[in-house]
Order: sequence, then structure tokens, then C-alpha cells
Amino acid sequence: MSTVAPRADLESLPKYVPGRTIQGAIKLASNEVPGGALPSVAKALAEAATGINRYPDTGSQALRDRLAADLAVPVERIAVGCGSVSLCQQLVQAVCAPGDEVIFGWRSFEAYPIVTQVANAVGVRVPLTAGHGLDLDAMLAAITPRTRLIFVCNPNNPTGTTVRRAELERFLDAVPGHVLVALDEAYREFVTDREVPDGIEFTRTRDNVTVLRTFSKAYGLAGLRVGYAVAPEPIADALRQVYVAFSVNMLAQVAAIASLDAADELLTRCREIVGERERVHAALLEAGYEVPPTQANFVWLPLGDRAAAFAEYLMDRKLIVRPFQGDGVRVTIGTREENDLFLEAAREFLR
Repeated sequence: MSTVAPRADLESLPKYVPGRTIQGAIKLASNEVPGGALPSVAKALAEAATGINRYPDTGSQALRDRLAADLAVPVERIAVGCGSVSLCQQLVQAVCAPGDEVIFGWRSFEAYPIVTQVANAVGVRVPLTAGHGLDLDAMLAAITPRTRLIFVCNPNNPTGTTVRRAELERFLDAVPGHVLVALDEAYREFVTDREVPDGIEFTRTRDNVTVLRTFSKAYGLAGLRVGYAVAPEPIADALRQVYVAFSVNMLAQVAAIASLDAADELLTRCREIVGERERVHAALLEAGYEVPPTQANFVWLPLGDRAAAFAEYLMDRKLIVRPFQGDGVRVTIGTREENDLFLEAAREFLR
């Protein structure tokens, strides 16, 4: 008797590995911000919770209207999704037919190969530069007649490195007009280098650029899952077509708008995290680690084959970091006290 089976290729699907959570340990593995949601956001959530017996607005119209006003873009060019990772998959579904190619740096956001394969497209991984950054020239060279989408993660996750304005402009000038470039700016709020451009400026003048943003990182809403895209109108329409109805819940929409209302509080918190980032980065260099410059809320230690051993050493000290076996370890910036504990353990590991 025959049995129903899933797609055969799912056995080869890369597995997304979330940061571990262990009771009593300090979690520096998932790029969450310390402190949780802003106080004003928590208050808005508590007030909205009485309405959870109702379906959310599947079009997220109030949030889209607010984003359109804040970003000075037409509301028709904004799509909302269940975190930016969901929008990544929607993009592949929206622009790629089976067998079409999606280019991304590697190592970069680990969801890219997963969402690409789920959507029956073909992922093309382009190695990073010796400085742990995206190799835009190599990504250009990887374009074929089957290429439909290129992900440019800026700052890049997990390395924290960035692509600056002049380099990005040259890249965009060279990408064929029928290929969509998705600028994944999940960590935009932590960028202090003025030469790292705001990707939305490119969406105003180019018809093949989309920007992805999230409320999970700087805004502290990782548990609510809400992100957005600023895209050419036909792409934004397509993103809404492949969207899973009601997947951005009502509380997420309320919290996102409340977070936008709390911009001053947000910027203060981001400045504090950036200050700690610079302190941790400098201390690691002084200790003898190679650490590329970072513009995100994490640092990257390219430890290669020692990545797993480093992570286990810290785990024994109740510090959870994110190893990528064979490549390196990503460490989220936490509170000053948490960062001090991490630095001491990192120094001990070298000794």
C-alpha cells in the first residue's frame, strides 16, 4: 500500500538552527536586545490584549499608512510580513519560477538557502571576502540568465560587516534591470557609519531594488514577528499576493506602531548598545582575537574549526553564543554586566 510522502528534496533542506535557551544562562546567541519591549510599547500591548478574540487586519493598513508617512514613500509600495524572514520567502515565491536562481553571500543570513529551496528556486552561494564582507564583484559574476533575485544583507549577518555607498551604487548600476536586489537591513538602526547608505534612498530611483526591515532587533519585538518591505509597486503587490492571511497578528501590528511612536526611546537604547559594541570589539582585539569591524548589535569571531569548542567553553560558564561550525562564532551585545562576563570567558579561552 502506498503512503503519502513529503517532497523528496526536503531531506536535503538546510536546517535553521535557532540560538539555544537554557534556564539560568545568559543568552548572547540570537541578536535580541536586552531589556525587551519599550515601556510605552508594553503598555499599548496590554491595552490591546482585550481585543484578541478578533482577527487582525490582514492588510496591516494602519501600520502601512504609518510607515508610508515616516519613510515618505507611497503606501502602495509597502508590504508587511511575519518578520523579515517571512518576507524573504515571499520575495522568492513572488519573483522566482521553479529552477530560477537566487544569489546571496555565504556566510550570510542562514534562512536564505532555506527559503530559496522551499520556494523551488536554486540558491547560489558566493564566498565572502578575506575581510568577512560581501564580495559584490563575485556576486555580479555569478549572475546568469536564470538569476531573478539577489540578497544583499547590510550589515551582514553573522559577520556585522557592511557595504558602503560607492561600492553598492556600482553594484546596482551593473545588475541587470530584470534582476531584483533585496537589501536586507535588519540591523539598520545600529549603523553609525555614514558611508553605509539607507537602502530606501535607492528604492526612490531604481525599479529593481527592495528593502527589508524588521521590528525584531532594535525594536525588541522578536517574539511578535513583524517586518516590512519597501518595494516597487508590482513587487509589493506580489508580496501581498503570496502573504499568508492574518500571519501578522493584531498585537504585532499594535506594538509596531507604538514602537514607531517611541522613536526617541529607541534611539537612546540603540546608542547604548552601540557604545557597548565598540567596547566589546576593542576588548576582543586587545585580547588577541581577529574581529572584523561591525555595524550590527553583535560581533563575529572567525574561529574556524575552533568555533564549536569556543561555544562549549562558554556554555560551561552559562554563556550561550551562536557557533557556525567551521566558520566562526557570533556573539550578541548584551548588558554591560553580561558583556563583561563574556569578555572574561573569552580571555580565559585563549589562556
